[in-house]
Amino acid sequence: MNPHRVTVWFDSGCPLCRREIALMRKLDRGNAIRFVDLYDASASCPIDRAEALARFHAEENGKLYVGAQAFAAMWRAIPMFRPLGIMAGWAPLTPLFDLLYRGFLRIRPRLQRLFQ
Repeated sequence: MNPHRVTVWFDSGCPLCRREIALMRKLDRGNAIRFVDLYDASASCPIDRAEALARFHAEENGKLYVGAQAFAAMWRAIPMFRPLGIMAGWAPLTPLFDLLYRGFLRIRPRLQRLFQ
């Protein structure tokens, strides 16, 4: 039986992403998340690698999530962030979280340079 409830594909070439995933790994004390480095040649990903590198992807209970909803899936697997993950997955708030994620994507290149 697979102990992981969520699979997260991440960009290890991104300094910001590496820091965030390191924090999530530390907080994932229950080993509920399988973190897959998109630069690992042996890693399998159900989507195109370029698409996976452009936007955050996660799979929870067999369902693939993209962007803010992928973050919500990851958050739900970590007890301290579970309430935020539930809120982000709640239909009335989903557009707000999507808007925030799209805003993050616009500033991500500048943030990456700060963490190099």
